[in-house]
Amino acid sequence: MPVYNAPIQDISFLLNDVLKLQQQNIPGYDALEPELLQAILEEGGKLASEVLAPLNASGDREGCHLENGVVRTPKGFKDAFDKVKEGGWTGLDCNPEFGGQGLPYIVATAIAEIFASANMAFGMYPGLTHGAYSAIHTHGSAEQKATYLPQLVSCKWTGTMNLTEPHCGTDLGLMRSKAEPNQDGSYAITGQKIFISAGDHDLAENIIHLVLAKIPGGPAGVKGISLFIVPKFLVQKEGALGPRNKVSVGKIEEKMGIHANATCVMNFDGATGFLLGQAHKGMRAMFTMMNEARLGVGVQGYAQAEVAYQNALAYAKDRLQGRAATGPENPDDAADPLIVHPDIRRNLMQQKSFVEGARAFAYWGAMLIDQGNLAGDEPAHGLVSLLTPVIKGFLTDRGFEFCVQAQQIFGGHGYIEEWGMSQFARDARIAMIYEGANGVQALDLVGRKLGQDGGKHALAFFELIKTFCAESASESPEFKADFIEPLKTASKQLQEAALYFMQNGLKSPNTALAGSYDFMHLFGHVCLGYVWARMAQQAFRNSAQGTGDAAFNETKIKTGLYYMQRELPATALHLARIKSGADPVMALTADQF
Repeated sequence: MPVYNAPIQDISFLLNDVLKLQQQNIPGYDALEPELLQAILEEGGKLASEVLAPLNASGDREGCHLENGVVRTPKGFKDAFDKVKEGGWTGLDCNPEFGGQGLPYIVATAIAEIFASANMAFGMYPGLTHGAYSAIHTHGSAEQKATYLPQLVSCKWTGTMNLTEPHCGTDLGLMRSKAEPNQDGSYAITGQKIFISAGDHDLAENIIHLVLAKIPGGPAGVKGISLFIVPKFLVQKEGALGPRNKVSVGKIEEKMGIHANATCVMNFDGATGFLLGQAHKGMRAMFTMMNEARLGVGVQGYAQAEVAYQNALAYAKDRLQGRAATGPENPDDAADPLIVHPDIRRNLMQQKSFVEGARAFAYWGAMLIDQGNLAGDEPAHGLVSLLTPVIKGFLTDRGFEFCVQAQQIFGGHGYIEEWGMSQFARDARIAMIYEGANGVQALDLVGRKLGQDGGKHALAFFELIKTFCAESASESPEFKADFIEPLKTASKQLQEAALYFMQNGLKSPNTALAGSYDFMHLFGHVCLGYVWARMAQQAFRNSAQGTGDAAFNETKIKTGLYYMQRELPATALHLARIKSGADPVMALTADQF
């Protein structure tokens, strides 16, 4: 059975040495002493490895079941959920006014990664609840906050988000769910929603559904969408649970992965709902959940690659197959371990360099969110808005790819369910689809985010890279040659691609749209190149000063060098594809496919 150990040393290096949390001018960061972070990470890692990870394979096999209108989660999930609640893990970064611990979002992001690696399906229950908490905390009335937030923070109640309908996914303007006003100020919600993660379960007393619907007579399309709080059980004035609301589970979808998290068809048959935020402004309120969820999904993408890598590495060191091309390295046995072979090393280095770079990218994004939310830094808000589709799209695309590569290390055993590697690939696959499919993320990046606010956020990103490179002039010639020069080249290629869109996009919109997916990946590589340069820079400095773990510093530099030499050059390929324009993509008529 696969195992998982939280990569605490690598996470600590990022938080303390690279991002230097305590030195940031962000409220609450000064309290993030290394000892405190270490204690949080170690306790979270212990919970993940001892409680959550052992339930991952069994939960996958057993799945969820619908019994008499209630979804039953796999054996052990309820006890594990209670332990997570008792430890206060569900409210790490939530407002203390409602029972949260008030820690910065970046701390919650690190724990979310650890839980996702250990058991992705389980981690979705508190993860979705946090999204509901954020939406109500941002857009709810004082009464709604008092009613729902303490229960969501503690996960006594959990939350969901209900967008998709059978006939509309991305195009929410086609939505048919309606909300008829009641005389008491509530609404009667009628409609069907599909693909609702954690739509029902037996882990919590109540489930708070956030549901998009249209109030009759409102504007057409997405401008007429409102957001409603629809509890599974209605809540009485004193906070006690009342009668069952008119919301039910139609069925649980049979799907490729995340079997231990029920993906439900939800039927609303005149269910009582309460307007969250302003009428016809539901998309703005929902995107409070969506943007957070997209960052969380990016974390899921590389978190699955992390646990898959851990198990592939252990197998490569243990499995004896063939001899090293340069002569036996294990002469006392009949064969050498897999890890002696260059192609196995290539595979593992790709995985390792991606996972460590992806983690740094995601944590940087989380710090930008804290910078925007806690310090009121609008440029940080703008920059993370630009980076969100890259974090979601690039990290989940590559995360799935490297789960498959980890599976490949096992050969035929990787295809056998007993070894557990297929579950990582199956679970990771959904991250490329939900919270906005990756093709849509790419379209959003090129069609909206790149030119947002006159393009100032994109220009700020390029200036950030330029400034970092200029400030590295005093570093060693080795660092500049191996890290700064490749980063400069990749950044220039990203700028060239953006300029190509500007020059050709208005004349031919398909030109930009045909290149959007490559642009997202080009952007992702530049971001990982940037964070790898920052990590290597710190590792060089630690080595020069004799601080930290010498072997860790050396490994970090060599892993970063692999990325700069073997992975970052992919930017040239993506640029060439972008500059080929729309003609190769649009050449065939529909009938010629």
